[in-house]
Amino acid sequence: MNWIDETLLRGEECRELSRWFIVNVQGYEIPDNLYYEQHHYWARIEGDLVVVGATDYTQKAAGEFVYVELPYEGDRVEQGKPFATIESGKWTGRIYAPVSGEIVEVNENLEDDYTLINKDPYGEGWITKIKPSNLNAELKNLLHEKKEVEEWMVKEIEIHKVQ
Repeated sequence: MNWIDETLLRGEECRELSRWFIVNVQGYEIPDNLYYEQHHYWARIEGDLVVVGATDYTQKAAGEFVYVELPYEGDRVEQGKPFATIESGKWTGRIYAPVSGEIVEVNENLEDDYTLINKDPYGEGWITKIKPSNLNAELKNLLHEKKEVEEWMVKEIEIHKVQ
């Protein structure tokens, strides 16, 4: 039995998007094809690049985004270190690099509509693309397995009392 069958047997909501699945944990969507870092940013491997964005948890907790300070192409980032700023009406936060490497592209559409992160955090609301410098080693530092991601989300929701 695969994890999708197990999820459905437990009565959890699950939906398919393209060739990947989204599991709903207490109202927060978690795509299964992504890697997650502890500050609620995700990483998606696309060829030799890593696409980075904010999680559904981040956008729901923050509310509508009003500003994103995008990094510059060519900037170097280090895994676990902040490299940009994001603001909503509720707070200002840092964007953390899930992997080390060089910024090769930023989502310029965010400059016209910061709420793309709210509307489509795992799609059109991506933030940047990184050419990783040590991908295989650094992926081990991120959450990826369904069970560990779900457990992490449940703990985060409880700690921060986000509803």
